[in-house]
Parts: sequence; C-alpha cells; structure tokens
Amino acid sequence: MLVRALPVANFSQAFASTLARRDLLQIVAYVVLSLGAALAGSIAAICLVPLVQPGPSQAFSRYDSVEMQALAFGVATGSFALLRWQAARLGAALASRCGMNLRRMVHARLIDAPLGELADTSSAEIANLLTYNIEILVQGFGALLQLAIIGVTTAVSLAFVFWVSPTLMLVSPALLGMGLLAARAWGREQSTVSRQYVADMTRLFWLSEDFPRRLRYVRSFEREGAEKAGYGAIAAQLGLGYRRQLELVAAGRLVLELAAAAGIAGAFVLAHRWHGIDSASLIAVSLLLGRLLPYLVSTRQSCQQLRSAAPALELWKRHMRHRRDALSAVSARALAMGDVLAIGRLRLRAPLGGLCVRDLVLAPGELTLVSGDSGIGKSSLVDVLAGMTLPADFTAGVGGQSIGFDDYRALVRNGAYVSQSVRPWQHTVRECLAWAAPAAGEETMLGVLEDVGLGRWLGATREGLDAALYGSASRLSGGELQRLMLAQVILRQPLLAVLDEATGALDASSELAVLAALKRRLPRSILIVVSHRASVATMAEQHLEIGRDLASTVVRYATTGRSAPGDATFG
Repeated sequence: MLVRALPVANFSQAFASTLARRDLLQIVAYVVLSLGAALAGSIAAICLVPLVQPGPSQAFSRYDSVEMQALAFGVATGSFALLRWQAARLGAALASRCGMNLRRMVHARLIDAPLGELADTSSAEIANLLTYNIEILVQGFGALLQLAIIGVTTAVSLAFVFWVSPTLMLVSPALLGMGLLAARAWGREQSTVSRQYVADMTRLFWLSEDFPRRLRYVRSFEREGAEKAGYGAIAAQLGLGYRRQLELVAAGRLVLELAAAAGIAGAFVLAHRWHGIDSASLIAVSLLLGRLLPYLVSTRQSCQQLRSAAPALELWKRHMRHRRDALSAVSARALAMGDVLAIGRLRLRAPLGGLCVRDLVLAPGELTLVSGDSGIGKSSLVDVLAGMTLPADFTAGVGGQSIGFDDYRALVRNGAYVSQSVRPWQHTVRECLAWAAPAAGEETMLGVLEDVGLGRWLGATREGLDAALYGSASRLSGGELQRLMLAQVILRQPLLAVLDEATGALDASSELAVLAALKRRLPRSILIVVSHRASVATMAEQHLEIGRDLASTVVRYATTGRSAPGDATFG
C-alpha cells in the first residue's frame, strides 16, 4: 500500500540508472552505517535506563557502579553520533553525484536528440530541466535515503522493544499505522500542487529568458506596468503554491503529533493494566519508541519531497526518451579534390512535403544563396542540407557514384552551422574562438578577427583577446557578435558552412564584405547562405529560390564578369 501511495519504485529505478558500481557499493555502506547508528542509538537508550531507574529489573542487570553505567551510556551515544555523522557525509556525496549524473545524462541525451523531437520544446523548459528541475530530483533522492534510515531505525528499535517487553510490542501496529498515515495524508493534493508549481516555475523561466533584450522591447511599447503585473501574478501563484505545500506539511505534522500523543497515552495505560511489566521496561520502551517520533515527521516530509519531485521526474524521463540521432554514429569523410556534391532530388518531410529541390550542385569554393518568404521552409531545407534532419526522399552523387543520405551526412559532418538567433555563450573572445578551434594560436585568432572586421574593435579594448563578451566595458553589438561567430567558421575550416541569416544584423555592404572574406579564407568550403537581401546574389554562384507554392528554382550564374565585392570596406 505504501509503495503504491508513493512513486518510490519509479524514483529508485531512475536513480539506480544514474549510479555507477562504486555508488551502489556506497549505498550499501550507507545502509550499514545507518544500521550501526540505529543499533548504537538503541543501546544508548537501554544504557540510560539504569541511570534513570536504579534497582533490580526483569530486563536489566545492574552495573557495578554509576560511573560504569554512565561510561556505557556515553560510549553508545558517542558511537551513535559518529556513525550518524559519517552516514550523513556519505549521503551528501551520493546526492551530489546523483545530481551531477542526472544533469549529464539528460544533457547528453538532448545533445544527441534529433532536431525534430525538440521542435516543440521551449528553451524555458530546457533551462528549467537542467537547473531547478534537477535540484528537485536531488531532494527526492535525499528523501529516499532518509526513508532508508527511517526503515532501518524503526526495525532495530522495534526489535529492542520486543526483547525488552514482548507485551508492549502491541503498540507497534499503531506506530506502523501512523507511518502509513504520514505517507498518505493529503497525497493527491500534494501531487496537484507540486505539478502546478513546476509549471509556474517553467513560465517564470520563460519570462526571465534574455531579459536585457526584452526590456528594450517592453519599454518601447510602454508596457512596464503590464510586465510587472504579469510577473507579479506568476510570483503570487508560486508563493501560494509554496505556502500550500508548507501548510500540507504542517497539517500532516499535526495529525502525527495528535496520533502519537494518543499512542503514548495508550501505551502507558496498557503498561499500568497489564501485570508483570516493571517500570524499567516501560522506561526503556518509551525511550526506544520516543526515538521514532521525530522519524514520523521525517517520514511525512520525505513523502512530501517525493511527491513534489514526481513532476520533475516525469519531465526528466520524458526527455531521456529522446532517440539518439543517427548523425552521431556517422564518421566524417573527406571530399576528394575536384569532387562536388550533386543532389538530384531532395524532398522534405511533412508538413513541408511539397518542398522538393532538384539538380542542386554544391561545390567547394562556391556560395549558394537560399531565399524565400519567411516561414516558407528555408531553415528546414538547410537543416537537411547540413545533415541534421532526415528528408523524405534523397538522391545524390559524388564523382559519378550514387550515394545515400548516410554517405552524404558523413561528407558534410565536418561542418559549421550558424543561425541568426545563436549568440556566443563563452565568457571571453579567446574562449569563444578556442571553442571552435582548440589548437588555434593567438596570431591565428587575431588574423580571423581582422578578416571579419573586428580588428578595430579589438584594438580599442585593453584586454585584447581576453575581453569579456558581455561586460559593460567591452559589450559587443548584435552585428559584432555575428562577426565573432563567423570568425569561428573560418577557424573551423568546414567542408560545409551554413549561414542561416547569420549576417542579418549587418548592413548590406558589411554583409557582402564579410561573405567575401569567408569565400577568400574558405576556398575548399561549400557556403550556403540564407538571406532576404538580393545583393547577396551578386557574389553567389548559385541561387535557390523557394516560391510561395513551395516550388523551388535553382539558378546557376556564370562566373565570368561577375562583380566581386572582395575589396569592399567594413561598415
């Protein structure tokens, strides 16, 4: 009944999957230490009886002196404290590693997941999943450890009660009943409140996302009041949820304390009316059972934590069910000198199944412009060209040989994909560039920054490559951040570089100058540029245009006599 009332099995299975063999051995050690602490605590209670009730007893023999009795009590109590301290340290280490493993596992699954499975997932949900949600799960893991201690301590204490006075064991059913009551009281409401709390926290992440840029938007519309009111409403909802959770804990504690009072009173009445129970035995049983009273409250709190963690576990498990994208299992292949990728037919999957591209040639050193109305499917198309999502139909060839999509993905695995919405997340310029090319030296980094037009900005900063990306003294504009991302592309030297409106924050002349620099520095790279600007066509070897009816047209330009803005200046 208790197992059905709580998601213990689900939590145990999920947490077990995150633990290594060493961790499982430490859990065994944790249980052994808890058992030792329970034994020492019970012995301490037994040793206390002769000090409280001197004289002959049916269950206790007298020590030679009060000093020996006090020494025995001190040794048992000290052993109990040391064992419990060591168990707490081991529990802290286990909880820490559990949180670390939960984060690593779900983050790795997200990194390897197919893009299509994440299409309907908000960034706020992902942020919540990797931060607050994991903290709630770690609290649930701690609750499981606490329940293990409670179970061991209860079993040991009841065993000593039976040894001291089998008659007084009649109170144990009442104690177990209180434990069940602690586990089940207000469980359904607790689950409902916890789920709403997680949902409200995700909404709060959504409102907090990219706050500095949103603030400009809010102020320009003069909607500060509405923004404050909306945020305040969510904050109030969270406050009410938190308050209700604490109220449920307090209500459960009240029921337990009232039940415990009735149980203790009943035990004393039973001892008084049942002949043959001496006062020393009664004192010992009271001490042993009294040790369990705080655990009843702990049981309630641990059950509450497990219920609060249930929605967090559901979210974690949902994202752990993502399939592993086949791209991660494909090894990169090189394109032979002089070969081109000739795509005969490429059709997207639903709901863009009407978008079909034919006779598209991707040659190193050439730039292909992709254009069309917003929302027409340009990003979905370049996702397939980058080998990141699967098409409905695909035929292609290299060097006169037909290849399937897996072979195509292997060829374009050495790639670079930059979209308009991506911003560097590293702390400094050096870290940003080193992330793209760990072996790049300082001179190389300075050279690519010159290529993309950041040399003047870098020279104006005192920190140079160690300038903070988002510090007030060296804040980069949106266009400058895009230039920095394109510097990463040059360092990467990819076979296929996809720029999905990655130059949209630049003016037209600066965009052409940066693209010319990319073509100059990446002579063996295929460049695919998604842009709404017709001026990009002046330097493209090929133009793929998607019409409103999803019909695609591929136009190849003659290279002779084309205007090349390679000498344009940066704006």
